[in-house]
Amino acid sequence: MGQSASTHGYSPGGSNHFRNPKLDLHQLRPTYPDSLHTDAVCVNHQQQQQQLDYSSEIPDECLALIFQSLSSGDRKRSSLVCRRWFAVEGQSRHRLALNASVDVAAHLPSIFTRFDSVTKLALRCDRKSVSINDDALSLISLRCRNLTRLKLRGCREISDVGMLALASNCRSLRKFSCGSCMFGAKGMNALLDNCSSLEELSVKRLRGINDGFAAEPIGPGVAAASLKSITLKELYNGQCFGPLIIGSKNLKTLKVLRCLGDWDRLLETITKRKNCLTEIHLERLQVSDLGLMALSKCPELEIFHLVKAPDCSDDGILAIAENCKLLRKLHIDGWRTNRIGDEGLIAVAKNSVNLVELVLIGVNPSSISLMAMASNCQKLERLALCGSETIGDPEISCIASKCTALKKLCIKGCRVTDSGIEAFAFGCPNLVKIKVKKCRGVTSEVADWLRARRVTLSVNLDADEIEPEALDASTSDGGVQEYGVEFPAIAGGAAGGHVAADGGDAPSTSSGGRLGNKSRFSLFAGRSLVACAFRRLSSSNGNGSTSDSL
Repeated sequence: MGQSASTHGYSPGGSNHFRNPKLDLHQLRPTYPDSLHTDAVCVNHQQQQQQLDYSSEIPDECLALIFQSLSSGDRKRSSLVCRRWFAVEGQSRHRLALNASVDVAAHLPSIFTRFDSVTKLALRCDRKSVSINDDALSLISLRCRNLTRLKLRGCREISDVGMLALASNCRSLRKFSCGSCMFGAKGMNALLDNCSSLEELSVKRLRGINDGFAAEPIGPGVAAASLKSITLKELYNGQCFGPLIIGSKNLKTLKVLRCLGDWDRLLETITKRKNCLTEIHLERLQVSDLGLMALSKCPELEIFHLVKAPDCSDDGILAIAENCKLLRKLHIDGWRTNRIGDEGLIAVAKNSVNLVELVLIGVNPSSISLMAMASNCQKLERLALCGSETIGDPEISCIASKCTALKKLCIKGCRVTDSGIEAFAFGCPNLVKIKVKKCRGVTSEVADWLRARRVTLSVNLDADEIEPEALDASTSDGGVQEYGVEFPAIAGGAAGGHVAADGGDAPSTSSGGRLGNKSRFSLFAGRSLVACAFRRLSSSNGNGSTSDSL
Protein backbone atom coordinates (compact mmCIF):
# COMPACT_ATOMS: atom_id res chain seq x y z
CA MET A 1 0.00 0.00 0.00
CA GLY A 2 2.81 2.40 0.87
CA GLN A 3 4.50 1.75 -2.46
CA SER A 4 1.32 2.57 -4.25
CA ALA A 5 0.95 5.89 -2.43
CA SER A 6 4.54 6.90 -3.11
CA THR A 7 4.10 6.24 -6.80
CA HIS A 8 1.45 8.98 -7.13
CA GLY A 9 3.51 11.51 -5.22
CA TYR A 10 0.87 12.57 -2.72
CA SER A 11 -2.64 11.50 -1.67
CA PRO A 12 -5.21 14.23 -1.23
CA GLY A 13 -7.84 11.99 0.32
CA GLY A 14 -6.22 8.99 1.99
CA SER A 15 -8.18 5.79 1.53
CA ASN A 16 -10.75 7.35 -0.71
CA HIS A 17 -8.05 7.86 -3.27
CA PHE A 18 -7.21 4.17 -3.32
CA ARG A 19 -10.79 2.94 -3.22
CA ASN A 20 -11.58 4.86 -6.48
CA PRO A 21 -8.34 4.94 -8.48
CA LYS A 22 -10.01 5.96 -11.79
CA LEU A 23 -11.58 9.02 -10.25
CA ASP A 24 -8.35 10.07 -8.62
CA LEU A 25 -6.33 9.68 -11.81
CA HIS A 26 -8.84 11.74 -13.77
CA GLN A 27 -8.86 14.65 -11.31
CA LEU A 28 -5.21 14.56 -10.39
CA ARG A 29 -2.97 17.40 -11.66
CA PRO A 30 0.53 16.44 -10.46
CA THR A 31 2.44 19.74 -10.68
CA TYR A 32 0.63 22.20 -13.10
CA PRO A 33 -3.11 21.74 -12.88
CA ASP A 34 -4.04 25.37 -13.72
CA SER A 35 -1.98 25.43 -16.98
CA LEU A 36 -3.68 22.47 -18.63
CA HIS A 37 -7.08 23.72 -17.61
CA THR A 38 -6.38 27.12 -19.19
CA ASP A 39 -5.22 25.50 -22.45
CA ALA A 40 -8.41 23.47 -22.66
CA VAL A 41 -10.52 26.58 -22.13
CA CYS A 42 -8.58 28.46 -24.84
CA VAL A 43 -9.05 25.66 -27.34
CA ASN A 44 -12.76 25.55 -26.58
CA HIS A 45 -13.01 29.33 -26.96
CA GLN A 46 -11.20 29.24 -30.30
CA GLN A 47 -13.57 26.57 -31.54
CA GLN A 48 -16.53 28.73 -30.57
CA GLN A 49 -14.99 31.70 -32.38
CA GLN A 50 -14.47 29.63 -35.50
CA GLN A 51 -18.11 28.65 -35.45
CA LEU A 52 -19.28 32.27 -35.17
CA ASP A 53 -19.91 34.11 -38.47
CA TYR A 54 -19.59 37.79 -37.68
CA SER A 55 -20.62 38.70 -41.25
CA SER A 56 -24.03 37.12 -40.68
CA GLU A 57 -25.18 40.40 -39.17
CA ILE A 58 -24.27 42.27 -42.38
CA PRO A 59 -27.18 42.54 -44.84
CA ASP A 60 -26.67 41.09 -48.30
CA GLU A 61 -26.90 44.56 -49.83
CA CYS A 62 -24.04 45.88 -47.68
CA LEU A 63 -21.97 42.77 -48.34
CA ALA A 64 -22.48 43.30 -52.08
CA LEU A 65 -21.22 46.89 -51.77
CA ILE A 66 -18.11 45.60 -50.02
CA PHE A 67 -17.48 43.13 -52.83
CA GLN A 68 -17.84 45.88 -55.42
CA SER A 69 -15.01 47.83 -53.80
CA LEU A 70 -12.59 44.89 -54.11
CA SER A 71 -10.26 44.12 -56.98
CA SER A 72 -11.18 41.31 -59.33
CA GLY A 73 -8.77 38.84 -57.74
CA ASP A 74 -9.79 39.66 -54.17
CA ARG A 75 -13.43 39.40 -55.13
CA LYS A 76 -12.94 35.93 -56.56
CA ARG A 77 -11.07 34.77 -53.46
CA SER A 78 -13.66 36.27 -51.14
CA SER A 79 -16.44 34.39 -52.90
CA LEU A 80 -14.83 31.11 -51.76
CA VAL A 81 -15.07 31.90 -48.04
CA CYS A 82 -18.54 30.46 -47.56
CA ARG A 83 -21.69 29.60 -49.48
CA ARG A 84 -23.42 32.86 -48.57
CA TRP A 85 -20.53 34.97 -49.81
CA PHE A 86 -20.42 32.85 -52.96
CA ALA A 87 -24.10 33.49 -53.63
CA VAL A 88 -24.02 37.21 -52.78
CA GLU A 89 -20.92 37.81 -54.89
CA GLY A 90 -22.51 36.14 -57.91
CA GLN A 91 -25.83 37.93 -57.56
CA SER A 92 -24.19 41.33 -57.15
CA ARG A 93 -21.80 41.06 -60.10
CA HIS A 94 -22.88 43.34 -62.94
CA ARG A 95 -19.79 43.09 -65.18
CA LEU A 96 -18.62 39.83 -66.70
CA ALA A 97 -16.02 38.91 -69.34
CA LEU A 98 -16.02 35.40 -70.82
CA ASN A 99 -13.80 33.44 -73.13
CA ALA A 100 -16.33 32.87 -75.89
CA SER A 101 -14.86 29.66 -77.28
CA VAL A 102 -17.18 26.80 -78.12
CA ASP A 103 -15.99 24.89 -75.04
CA VAL A 104 -17.74 27.33 -72.72
CA ALA A 105 -21.15 26.77 -74.31
CA ALA A 106 -21.94 23.75 -72.14
CA HIS A 107 -21.27 25.76 -68.98
CA LEU A 108 -23.37 28.80 -69.88
CA PRO A 109 -26.50 27.69 -67.94
CA SER A 110 -24.55 27.28 -64.70
CA ILE A 111 -22.55 30.48 -65.28
CA PHE A 112 -25.63 32.63 -65.71
CA THR A 113 -27.48 30.85 -62.93
CA ARG A 114 -24.83 32.15 -60.57
CA PHE A 115 -24.32 35.53 -62.28
CA ASP A 116 -27.95 36.38 -62.84
CA SER A 117 -27.62 40.17 -62.54
CA VAL A 118 -25.12 40.83 -65.32
CA THR A 119 -25.76 44.05 -67.25
CA LYS A 120 -22.35 44.50 -68.92
CA LEU A 121 -20.97 41.53 -70.81
CA ALA A 122 -17.86 40.97 -72.94
CA LEU A 123 -17.49 37.85 -75.10
CA ARG A 124 -14.05 37.34 -76.64
CA CYS A 125 -12.67 34.47 -78.69
CA ASP A 126 -9.14 34.24 -80.04
CA ARG A 127 -8.35 33.50 -83.66
CA LYS A 128 -7.23 29.93 -83.07
CA SER A 129 -10.46 28.85 -81.37
CA VAL A 130 -13.97 28.20 -82.60
CA SER A 131 -16.37 30.70 -81.04
CA ILE A 132 -19.81 30.22 -79.56
CA ASN A 133 -22.66 30.02 -82.06
CA ASP A 134 -26.17 31.40 -82.46
CA ASP A 135 -27.68 28.96 -79.94
CA ALA A 136 -25.23 30.05 -77.24
CA LEU A 137 -25.87 33.75 -77.90
CA SER A 138 -29.61 33.12 -77.82
CA LEU A 139 -29.25 31.39 -74.45
CA ILE A 140 -27.19 34.27 -73.10
CA SER A 141 -29.76 36.81 -74.29
CA LEU A 142 -32.54 34.89 -72.54
CA ARG A 143 -30.59 34.75 -69.27
CA CYS A 144 -29.43 38.39 -69.45
CA ARG A 145 -32.47 40.33 -70.56
CA ASN A 146 -31.28 43.44 -68.69
CA LEU A 147 -28.05 43.78 -70.65
CA THR A 148 -27.08 47.41 -71.23
CA ARG A 149 -23.59 46.84 -72.69
CA LEU A 150 -22.36 44.05 -74.93
CA LYS A 151 -18.98 43.56 -76.57
CA LEU A 152 -18.34 40.81 -79.12
CA ARG A 153 -14.78 40.05 -80.24
CA GLY A 154 -13.85 37.28 -82.64
CA CYS A 155 -17.25 35.56 -82.39
CA ARG A 156 -17.12 34.31 -85.97
CA GLU A 157 -19.80 31.61 -85.58
CA ILE A 158 -22.51 34.12 -84.73
CA SER A 159 -24.73 34.90 -87.72
CA ASP A 160 -27.72 37.11 -88.41
CA VAL A 161 -29.92 34.54 -86.66
CA GLY A 162 -28.09 34.93 -83.36
CA MET A 163 -28.15 38.72 -83.65
CA LEU A 164 -31.91 38.63 -84.22
CA ALA A 165 -32.37 36.61 -81.02
CA LEU A 166 -30.12 39.03 -79.12
CA ALA A 167 -32.01 42.07 -80.41
CA SER A 168 -35.38 40.52 -79.55
CA ASN A 169 -34.44 39.60 -75.98
CA CYS A 170 -32.12 42.45 -74.96
CA ARG A 171 -34.00 45.57 -75.91
CA SER A 172 -32.37 47.68 -73.19
CA LEU A 173 -28.94 47.71 -74.82
CA ARG A 174 -27.29 51.12 -74.61
CA LYS A 175 -23.80 50.25 -75.87
CA PHE A 176 -22.89 47.65 -78.48
CA SER A 177 -19.44 46.90 -79.84
CA CYS A 178 -18.33 44.15 -82.22
CA GLY A 179 -15.06 43.27 -83.88
CA SER A 180 -13.99 40.50 -86.26
CA CYS A 181 -17.49 39.03 -86.44
CA MET A 182 -19.20 37.42 -89.42
CA PHE A 183 -22.84 38.49 -89.21
CA GLY A 184 -24.07 40.94 -91.82
CA ALA A 185 -26.41 43.81 -92.49
CA LYS A 186 -29.52 41.86 -91.46
CA GLY A 187 -28.12 41.18 -88.01
CA MET A 188 -27.08 44.79 -87.56
CA ASN A 189 -30.45 46.06 -88.74
CA ALA A 190 -32.20 43.71 -86.30
CA LEU A 191 -30.26 45.34 -83.49
CA LEU A 192 -31.08 48.86 -84.69
CA ASP A 193 -34.77 48.01 -85.17
CA ASN A 194 -35.26 46.64 -81.66
CA CYS A 195 -32.92 48.54 -79.31
CA SER A 196 -34.53 51.94 -78.96
CA SER A 197 -32.15 52.97 -76.13
CA LEU A 198 -28.92 52.35 -78.04
CA GLU A 199 -26.51 55.28 -77.54
CA GLU A 200 -23.10 53.99 -78.63
CA LEU A 201 -22.29 51.74 -81.58
CA SER A 202 -18.79 50.56 -82.48
CA VAL A 203 -18.16 48.26 -85.46
CA LYS A 204 -14.75 46.92 -86.44
CA ARG A 205 -13.95 44.43 -89.20
CA LEU A 206 -17.50 43.24 -89.72
CA ARG A 207 -16.89 40.61 -92.39
CA GLY A 208 -20.51 39.95 -93.22
CA ILE A 209 -20.99 43.25 -95.05
CA ASN A 210 -18.05 42.81 -97.44
CA ASP A 211 -20.32 42.44 -100.47
CA GLY A 212 -19.18 45.45 -102.42
CA PHE A 213 -21.78 47.92 -103.61
CA ALA A 214 -24.53 45.33 -103.35
CA ALA A 215 -24.43 45.39 -99.55
CA GLU A 216 -27.75 46.02 -97.85
CA PRO A 217 -28.06 49.51 -96.33
CA ILE A 218 -27.82 49.62 -92.54
CA GLY A 219 -30.19 51.76 -90.50
CA PRO A 220 -31.61 53.99 -89.44
CA GLY A 221 -34.06 51.96 -87.33
CA VAL A 222 -35.54 53.04 -84.00
CA ALA A 223 -32.03 53.32 -82.52
CA ALA A 224 -31.28 56.35 -84.69
CA ALA A 225 -33.26 58.59 -82.35
CA SER A 226 -31.05 57.73 -79.37
CA LEU A 227 -27.63 57.15 -80.95
CA LYS A 228 -24.98 59.61 -79.77
CA SER A 229 -21.76 57.92 -80.90
CA ILE A 230 -20.85 55.84 -83.98
CA THR A 231 -17.39 54.34 -84.57
CA LEU A 232 -16.52 52.49 -87.79
CA LYS A 233 -13.12 50.80 -88.10
CA GLU A 234 -11.50 48.87 -90.92
CA LEU A 235 -14.65 48.21 -92.91
CA TYR A 236 -14.56 47.25 -96.54
CA ASN A 237 -17.95 48.79 -97.23
CA GLY A 238 -18.48 51.27 -94.42
CA GLN A 239 -20.66 53.50 -96.61
CA CYS A 240 -23.55 51.08 -96.07
CA PHE A 241 -23.86 52.69 -92.60
CA GLY A 242 -24.74 55.95 -94.37
CA PRO A 243 -28.51 55.77 -93.70
CA LEU A 244 -27.79 55.22 -90.00
CA ILE A 245 -25.38 58.16 -89.75
CA ILE A 246 -27.68 60.45 -91.71
CA GLY A 247 -30.74 59.41 -89.72
CA SER A 248 -29.11 59.83 -86.30
CA LYS A 249 -30.23 63.37 -85.56
CA ASN A 250 -28.76 63.40 -82.04
CA LEU A 251 -25.36 62.07 -83.10
CA LYS A 252 -22.51 63.85 -81.31
CA THR A 253 -19.45 61.67 -82.04
CA LEU A 254 -18.47 60.19 -85.40
CA LYS A 255 -15.26 58.20 -85.85
CA VAL A 256 -14.39 56.68 -89.21
CA LEU A 257 -11.01 54.93 -89.17
CA ARG A 258 -9.31 53.05 -92.01
CA CYS A 259 -12.48 52.38 -93.98
CA LEU A 260 -12.35 51.97 -97.75
CA GLY A 261 -14.24 54.03 -100.29
CA ASP A 262 -14.81 57.70 -101.07
CA TRP A 263 -16.25 59.50 -98.05
CA ASP A 264 -16.63 63.02 -99.42
CA ARG A 265 -20.13 62.49 -100.77
CA LEU A 266 -21.41 60.89 -97.56
CA LEU A 267 -19.95 63.68 -95.41
CA GLU A 268 -21.66 66.23 -97.64
CA THR A 269 -24.99 64.42 -97.23
CA ILE A 270 -24.59 64.20 -93.45
CA THR A 271 -24.00 67.92 -93.04
CA LYS A 272 -26.80 69.08 -95.33
CA ARG A 273 -29.24 68.90 -92.47
CA LYS A 274 -28.90 70.46 -89.06
CA ASN A 275 -26.59 68.39 -86.88
CA CYS A 276 -25.13 68.46 -83.39
CA LEU A 277 -21.79 66.78 -84.08
CA THR A 278 -19.19 67.81 -81.49
CA GLU A 279 -16.43 65.24 -82.15
CA ILE A 280 -15.16 63.86 -85.48
CA HIS A 281 -12.23 61.51 -86.12
CA LEU A 282 -11.07 60.74 -89.66
CA GLU A 283 -8.12 58.40 -90.13
CA ARG A 284 -6.63 56.96 -93.32
CA LEU A 285 -9.67 57.73 -95.42
CA GLN A 286 -10.20 58.73 -98.99
CA VAL A 287 -11.41 62.16 -98.02
CA SER A 288 -10.46 65.50 -99.56
CA ASP A 289 -10.99 69.19 -98.88
CA LEU A 290 -14.55 68.76 -100.15
CA GLY A 291 -15.28 66.52 -97.19
CA LEU A 292 -13.61 68.93 -94.75
CA MET A 293 -15.59 71.84 -96.17
CA ALA A 294 -18.74 69.82 -95.61
CA LEU A 295 -17.70 69.21 -91.99
CA SER A 296 -17.18 72.93 -91.53
CA LYS A 297 -21.00 73.12 -91.48
CA CYS A 298 -20.91 71.56 -87.99
CA PRO A 299 -21.10 74.69 -85.85
CA GLU A 300 -20.87 72.77 -82.58
CA LEU A 301 -17.67 70.91 -83.50
CA GLU A 302 -15.23 70.89 -80.56
CA ILE A 303 -12.87 67.96 -81.25
CA PHE A 304 -11.43 67.19 -84.67
CA HIS A 305 -8.83 64.55 -85.57
CA LEU A 306 -7.46 64.33 -89.11
CA VAL A 307 -4.92 61.52 -89.51
CA LYS A 308 -3.14 60.43 -92.68
CA ALA A 309 -5.52 61.93 -95.21
CA PRO A 310 -3.13 62.95 -98.01
CA ASP A 311 -5.84 64.56 -100.15
CA CYS A 312 -6.57 67.18 -97.49
CA SER A 313 -4.79 70.52 -97.52
CA ASP A 314 -4.77 73.96 -95.93
CA ASP A 315 -8.04 74.79 -97.70
CA GLY A 316 -9.98 72.20 -95.72
CA ILE A 317 -8.38 73.18 -92.40
CA LEU A 318 -9.07 76.84 -93.21
CA ALA A 319 -12.77 76.13 -93.76
CA ILE A 320 -13.09 74.25 -90.47
CA ALA A 321 -11.20 76.93 -88.52
CA GLU A 322 -13.32 79.76 -89.88
CA ASN A 323 -16.68 78.07 -89.32
CA CYS A 324 -16.17 75.91 -86.22
CA LYS A 325 -15.57 78.59 -83.62
CA LEU A 326 -15.97 76.21 -80.66
CA LEU A 327 -12.98 74.04 -81.59
CA ARG A 328 -11.14 72.96 -78.42
CA LYS A 329 -9.01 69.99 -79.52
CA LEU A 330 -7.27 69.65 -82.87
CA HIS A 331 -5.09 66.70 -83.94
CA ILE A 332 -3.48 66.75 -87.38
CA ASP A 333 -1.18 64.07 -88.80
CA GLY A 334 -0.03 65.47 -92.13
CA TRP A 335 1.87 62.29 -92.99
CA ARG A 336 4.72 64.57 -94.16
CA THR A 337 2.91 65.46 -97.35
CA ASN A 338 3.45 69.21 -96.73
CA ARG A 339 -0.11 69.94 -97.82
CA ILE A 340 -1.08 71.31 -94.43
CA GLY A 341 1.11 74.11 -93.14
CA ASP A 342 1.18 77.78 -92.22
CA GLU A 343 -2.00 78.87 -93.97
CA GLY A 344 -4.22 76.38 -92.20
CA LEU A 345 -2.52 76.80 -88.82
CA ILE A 346 -2.71 80.61 -88.96
CA ALA A 347 -6.44 80.30 -89.64
CA VAL A 348 -6.73 78.05 -86.58
CA ALA A 349 -4.80 80.59 -84.51
CA LYS A 350 -7.04 83.46 -85.58
CA ASN A 351 -10.37 81.70 -85.10
CA SER A 352 -9.93 79.02 -82.41
CA VAL A 353 -9.56 81.12 -79.28
CA ASN A 354 -10.93 78.26 -77.16
CA LEU A 355 -8.25 75.80 -78.28
CA VAL A 356 -6.82 73.88 -75.30
CA GLU A 357 -5.15 70.95 -77.09
CA LEU A 358 -3.11 70.88 -80.29
CA VAL A 359 -1.28 67.90 -81.77
CA LEU A 360 0.80 68.30 -84.92
CA ILE A 361 2.48 65.21 -86.38
CA GLY A 362 4.32 65.20 -89.68
CA VAL A 363 3.43 68.87 -90.19
CA ASN A 364 6.08 71.49 -90.93
CA PRO A 365 4.93 74.83 -89.54
CA SER A 366 7.15 77.89 -89.62
CA SER A 367 7.87 80.33 -86.82
CA ILE A 368 5.15 82.60 -88.26
CA SER A 369 2.29 80.16 -87.68
CA LEU A 370 3.68 79.04 -84.33
CA MET A 371 3.98 82.66 -83.23
CA ALA A 372 0.36 83.27 -84.22
CA MET A 373 -0.73 80.12 -82.41
CA ALA A 374 1.18 81.00 -79.25
CA SER A 375 -0.05 84.61 -79.25
CA ASN A 376 -3.74 84.04 -80.02
CA CYS A 377 -4.50 80.68 -78.36
CA GLN A 378 -4.11 81.87 -74.80
CA LYS A 379 -6.02 78.87 -73.39
CA LEU A 380 -3.69 76.28 -74.93
CA GLU A 381 -2.81 73.76 -72.21
CA ARG A 382 -1.55 70.70 -74.10
CA LEU A 383 0.76 70.76 -77.11
CA ALA A 384 2.52 67.96 -79.02
CA LEU A 385 4.95 68.57 -81.88
CA CYS A 386 6.18 65.37 -83.52
CA GLY A 387 8.20 64.59 -86.63
CA SER A 388 8.55 68.17 -87.83
CA GLU A 389 11.57 69.24 -89.87
CA THR A 390 11.02 72.96 -89.31
CA ILE A 391 10.67 73.13 -85.54
CA GLY A 392 13.93 74.12 -83.88
CA ASP A 393 15.20 76.20 -80.98
CA PRO A 394 13.66 79.53 -82.12
CA GLU A 395 10.20 77.98 -82.41
CA ILE A 396 10.49 76.24 -79.05
CA SER A 397 11.71 79.47 -77.42
CA CYS A 398 8.67 81.23 -78.87
CA ILE A 399 6.39 78.64 -77.30
CA ALA A 400 8.18 79.01 -73.97
CA SER A 401 7.73 82.77 -73.92
CA LYS A 402 4.19 83.03 -75.32
CA CYS A 403 2.22 79.97 -74.14
CA THR A 404 1.63 81.02 -70.55
CA ALA A 405 -1.27 78.58 -70.00
CA LEU A 406 0.63 75.54 -71.30
CA LYS A 407 0.65 72.62 -68.86
CA LYS A 408 1.90 69.65 -70.88
CA LEU A 409 4.32 69.62 -73.79
CA CYS A 410 5.60 66.81 -75.98
CA ILE A 411 8.42 67.25 -78.50
CA LYS A 412 9.40 64.26 -80.59
CA GLY A 413 11.70 63.89 -83.56
CA CYS A 414 12.29 67.64 -84.01
CA ARG A 415 15.48 69.62 -84.59
CA VAL A 416 15.67 70.91 -81.04
CA THR A 417 18.84 71.28 -78.95
CA ASP A 418 19.65 72.04 -75.35
CA SER A 419 19.31 75.76 -76.02
CA GLY A 420 15.65 75.41 -76.87
CA ILE A 421 14.88 73.30 -73.81
CA GLU A 422 16.66 75.79 -71.54
CA ALA A 423 13.97 78.35 -72.41
CA PHE A 424 11.54 76.45 -70.17
CA ALA A 425 13.56 77.29 -67.09
CA PHE A 426 11.60 80.54 -66.93
CA GLY A 427 8.95 80.25 -69.65
CA CYS A 428 5.52 78.56 -69.45
CA PRO A 429 4.93 79.19 -65.73
CA ASN A 430 2.06 76.67 -65.55
CA LEU A 431 4.01 73.84 -67.21
CA VAL A 432 3.85 70.63 -65.14
CA LYS A 433 5.20 68.07 -67.60
CA ILE A 434 7.53 68.11 -70.59
CA LYS A 435 8.60 65.11 -72.63
CA VAL A 436 11.37 65.20 -75.21
CA LYS A 437 11.88 62.11 -77.32
CA LYS A 438 14.18 61.25 -80.20
CA CYS A 439 15.63 64.76 -80.52
CA ARG A 440 19.34 64.35 -81.32
CA GLY A 441 20.41 67.73 -80.00
CA VAL A 442 18.94 67.33 -76.51
CA THR A 443 21.17 65.78 -73.85
CA SER A 444 20.51 64.39 -70.41
CA GLU A 445 22.54 67.23 -68.89
CA VAL A 446 19.95 69.85 -69.84
CA ALA A 447 17.20 67.65 -68.44
CA ASP A 448 18.99 67.46 -65.09
CA TRP A 449 19.64 71.20 -65.21
CA LEU A 450 15.96 71.91 -65.91
CA ARG A 451 14.84 69.65 -63.06
CA ALA A 452 17.12 71.52 -60.70
CA ARG A 453 15.76 74.88 -61.83
CA ARG A 454 12.10 73.83 -61.70
CA VAL A 455 11.62 71.24 -58.99
CA THR A 456 7.88 70.82 -59.61
CA LEU A 457 8.33 70.22 -63.34
CA SER A 458 8.27 66.61 -64.55
CA VAL A 459 10.97 66.25 -67.22
CA ASN A 460 10.93 63.07 -69.29
CA LEU A 461 13.83 62.71 -71.71
CA ASP A 462 14.46 59.87 -74.13
CA ALA A 463 17.76 60.67 -75.81
CA ASP A 464 18.45 57.18 -77.05
CA GLU A 465 18.30 55.72 -80.54
CA ILE A 466 16.60 57.88 -83.17
CA GLU A 467 14.10 56.07 -85.37
CA PRO A 468 12.48 58.30 -88.00
CA GLU A 469 10.29 55.45 -89.10
CA ALA A 470 8.74 55.35 -85.65
CA LEU A 471 6.94 58.65 -86.11
CA ASP A 472 3.63 57.03 -86.95
CA ALA A 473 0.46 58.75 -85.80
CA SER A 474 -2.26 56.17 -85.82
CA THR A 475 -4.92 57.40 -83.42
CA SER A 476 -7.52 54.71 -83.60
CA ASP A 477 -6.62 52.58 -80.61
CA GLY A 478 -4.09 54.54 -78.67
CA GLY A 479 -3.50 57.91 -77.17
CA VAL A 480 -0.74 60.29 -76.46
CA GLN A 481 0.21 58.34 -73.36
CA GLU A 482 2.95 56.74 -75.42
CA TYR A 483 4.30 60.23 -75.97
CA GLY A 484 4.02 60.82 -72.26
CA VAL A 485 1.71 63.83 -72.47
CA GLU A 486 -1.37 61.97 -71.23
CA PHE A 487 -3.90 63.65 -73.45
CA PRO A 488 -5.81 61.52 -75.91
CA ALA A 489 -5.11 60.33 -79.37
CA ILE A 490 -1.53 60.80 -80.33
CA ALA A 491 -0.14 57.60 -81.58
CA GLY A 492 2.70 55.64 -80.37
CA GLY A 493 6.23 55.83 -81.43
CA ALA A 494 6.78 52.19 -82.18
CA ALA A 495 3.91 51.76 -84.58
CA GLY A 496 5.71 53.06 -87.59
CA GLY A 497 7.63 49.86 -88.08
CA HIS A 498 4.33 48.17 -88.99
CA VAL A 499 3.19 50.71 -91.55
CA ALA A 500 4.59 48.93 -94.54
CA ALA A 501 3.33 45.56 -93.36
CA ASP A 502 -0.13 46.96 -92.64
CA GLY A 503 -0.35 49.01 -95.76
CA GLY A 504 -3.10 46.77 -97.06
CA ASP A 505 -5.42 48.11 -94.37
CA ALA A 506 -5.22 51.64 -95.66
CA PRO A 507 -7.93 52.73 -98.04
CA SER A 508 -6.84 52.96 -101.63
CA THR A 509 -7.73 55.80 -103.95
CA SER A 510 -8.64 55.59 -107.60
CA SER A 511 -6.25 58.43 -108.40
CA GLY A 512 -3.34 56.66 -106.80
CA GLY A 513 -2.64 59.56 -104.45
CA ARG A 514 -1.86 57.18 -101.60
CA LEU A 515 0.84 55.31 -103.50
CA GLY A 516 3.57 57.86 -102.90
CA ASN A 517 2.95 57.80 -99.16
CA LYS A 518 2.94 54.03 -99.04
CA SER A 519 6.21 53.85 -100.91
CA ARG A 520 7.74 56.46 -98.60
CA PHE A 521 6.84 54.48 -95.50
CA SER A 522 8.00 51.30 -97.16
CA LEU A 523 11.34 53.03 -97.65
CA PHE A 524 11.45 53.86 -93.95
CA ALA A 525 10.73 50.24 -93.08
CA GLY A 526 13.47 49.11 -95.47
CA ARG A 527 15.94 51.50 -93.92
CA SER A 528 15.06 50.13 -90.51
CA LEU A 529 15.58 46.58 -91.74
CA VAL A 530 19.00 47.39 -93.18
CA ALA A 531 20.08 49.20 -90.03
CA CYS A 532 18.89 46.29 -87.93
CA ALA A 533 20.83 43.85 -90.10
CA PHE A 534 24.00 45.93 -89.72
CA ARG A 535 23.52 46.09 -85.94
CA ARG A 536 23.14 42.32 -85.75
CA LEU A 537 26.20 41.85 -87.92
CA SER A 538 28.28 44.21 -85.82
CA SER A 539 27.20 42.56 -82.57
CA SER A 540 27.98 39.09 -83.90
CA ASN A 541 31.49 40.20 -84.93
CA GLY A 542 32.06 41.88 -81.58
CA ASN A 543 32.89 45.23 -83.22
CA GLY A 544 30.86 48.18 -81.93
CA SER A 545 32.30 50.81 -84.29
CA THR A 546 30.05 49.90 -87.19
CA SER A 547 26.97 50.22 -85.01
CA ASP A 548 28.11 53.55 -83.65
CA SER A 549 28.78 54.94 -87.10
CA LEU A 550 25.27 54.07 -88.17
